[in-house]
Formats: sequence, structure tokens, C-alpha cells
Amino acid sequence: MRIVPWAIVSVVILSSTLAGCIHTNDTKTVEIIEDERLEAYSIVAPIDTGINVYHQHFILNETLPDWMLNGLGVTMWCNITKEGTWEERYEADKETCWDIITSSDIVYFSGTRIIGTTPDDATDIPILDDPSDGHGTAVTGSVLDANPNAIIFFVEGFSDAAVLAAANQPLVDIITTSFGPIGSIPVPGIEDSTRVAVVENKKIHTGAADNTPSPAVQDPTAGPPWSIGVSGYAEEDDDQKETMSGSYPDIAADWTQMLPNHDDIDGYHQTSGTSFATPRTAGILSMILTMLRQDSGDIGTGASEERGGLLVNGTNLSISNDDIRDALNLSAWYPSASTWDPTSGTLPISPVAPCTQVGWGVVNLSNIQPIHDHLAGIDSMPQRPADVVACMEANQAMREAYWGS
Repeated sequence: MRIVPWAIVSVVILSSTLAGCIHTNDTKTVEIIEDERLEAYSIVAPIDTGINVYHQHFILNETLPDWMLNGLGVTMWCNITKEGTWEERYEADKETCWDIITSSDIVYFSGTRIIGTTPDDATDIPILDDPSDGHGTAVTGSVLDANPNAIIFFVEGFSDAAVLAAANQPLVDIITTSFGPIGSIPVPGIEDSTRVAVVENKKIHTGAADNTPSPAVQDPTAGPPWSIGVSGYAEEDDDQKETMSGSYPDIAADWTQMLPNHDDIDGYHQTSGTSFATPRTAGILSMILTMLRQDSGDIGTGASEERGGLLVNGTNLSISNDDIRDALNLSAWYPSASTWDPTSGTLPISPVAPCTQVGWGVVNLSNIQPIHDHLAGIDSMPQRPADVVACMEANQAMREAYWGS
């Protein structure tokens, strides 16, 4: 199991106020004021150890809309305690929340942006990050650092059942997983369930490469061709490849981040790894979806049959999983090796075949606007050089040969 210490606002409100006068037959004047509030959402599903619903990082001072809660199949509301320490809040909510959640429940934690579920019964505290862990809280925090207003459908677990709990949710846009066999040894993992999510249900899956230099091609989380495999680079340090990060992935993202603690209400800690580069990528893609939905008046989420299998299904704008992935590949870039610090523990980005280190290249928050503008038809990104395309076509061919197309 790969769980080691390794990490523009998306909900956009369109408000239009129309004021006018209508003259009736009896000459009375009726003042009509119409205030219409439309919100564009994106829903990300981290699959992990659990989540600290009490942390300020996840607070939302409004109630999620009924269409979303109903569409996600919410069976239970937990009105969590908002005062006291983490321990005091947990104790106050045990009888009314934590002790009665079952594996069949989908729980909305009112006052937060979290809906959660635990499809497996083998857990001490359903959904909540256990006191001895914290991985899932940090992973989810990384999503929200990239898209502060993403809605979270959190699934506790490390099984096919856990991934399918999100894969079969029609409103979920993106699934992110940060677990798998250490060393990327070629053994079966969650590839069958991520295939359901992406190939059958048209969602996006971001999967963590291993925290070793092992190639990502055979990794069951990052390697399948329908998944976006993510390794790490040292963003804001020397911008080079992290040595202990999977090689030949799709992209590389931020390796080290400040993320929320799992056992208090406002603390943060620095942590590193592909576990956090991966959900950061999911958050970036979530942000782009929300912006495109805002542009086109698309107030739905997911890529269900009712939406034509499209992640963006708005007025004069239709965007699929493939469109998002192609734009992500176009936007990635290779840092110059001139910034390499030999004492940093990173590897310099090679001027020859850098794709074997970081795939199409690195991706951070600066990629959001170019991807948005490209998909919105505002400003096209240039094609990648032929050698990069050939290198990544070889990567895809190997993955399809190994995992199936």
C-alpha cells in the first residue's frame, strides 16, 4: 500500500438582476425584481484513509443544493459540532453521527463541502480520519488548495469497492487515488474499477505513481492508459524532478505542500510525495471544469448519459474527458536544468528525452488559464515538439499493450 509521508475560485457565481416596470390594464404599476443565482460546481472524489471533517480547510458556510445531495444519494446528515477542540467535537458527535454510520450510508456533513461514505465495514470510525493516520485529510486538502471551492465526495477505503463507490456516482467529475503497491511491482490493483470510472462512465482519474524512480507504466494506479499518472517535481524549489518519484508518467506536479492536520481544527504540516502531487492535479482539472461550466451556463456535474457523456455540456461548448486530457498534455512544460540545485536531492531535467522523467512535463496552477482558454476557443496552445509526441506515443503504446486499450 502506497501510504508513506511523501500531498481563481472554482465555484463561480453568475448573478443577473433585472429590474423593470410592467403596466397593467388598470394602469397600476408592478415593480418586478428578478434575482437569479447560478453556480457552477465540480465534484472531486478522493479515495483514501478518511477525512477530518472538523478542520477549517473544509468548512463551507452555506448548504449544498438539493439536486446535488439527492443526486449523490445522501442518506444521512451529520450536523457536526462547530465549537471546542477536535476531541470535544468528536465526543459531542459520537452518538448522533459517528457511532451510527453504516457502510450503506452516504453522509452529508452540513456546514462543510464534504459528502462521505465508507463502503467497507472494516474501519474503526467510518469516514473520519483515524487518530493514527491523516493521509486522506492531507490528500483532500491538496485538492482544495488547487480549487478552493471544489465539492468533495470522499470515499474511505483502498479497494475496488471504494473506487466503484465514486465511479458509479453520476455527479462525480474526477476520482483521485494515492495508493498502490510499493515499488510499482506489476500486480493487479484498482485498474478494473478505474476503467469503469473513465472508459465506461467518462470521468477523469488521477493516479499516483510510486515514491521510487520505478517506471509508472506497469503501476496499477498510474499506469493504465485511461488514467492520468502523476509523479512529482520540486515546485518553487529548483523545479526539477524529485528523485524518489515515479518515472515516465503522464505528468509531474507539486511534490511538497502545506496540508491540513487530521486531529485538530486549524493546524497544518508540510508533507511530500506523489500522494499529494496527484490530488493537486485533480484540483487543477476541477478548477478548469468549473471555469468552463461557468462560461457555458452548465450548472450540472459529471459525465452521465443524460449529459451525453460530456464533462462540460453547456451552451455552445461541449468538453469530454479526452478533450481535457489532450489540453493537459499540451499545457505541460519542461523546466530548464539550469535551475538544478545539486544539494536538493532532485534530479535535473534532462535535455534529452525529459519525457522519460516527467512525461509530458510539469503542471501547476499556471497551467489553468492556458488550458481553459484553449478549450474555450479563446487562445489555442501550440502543438508539442515531434520528439515529445513520439516519446509519449511510445509510452501510451506500452500502457495499452500491458493493460489493454
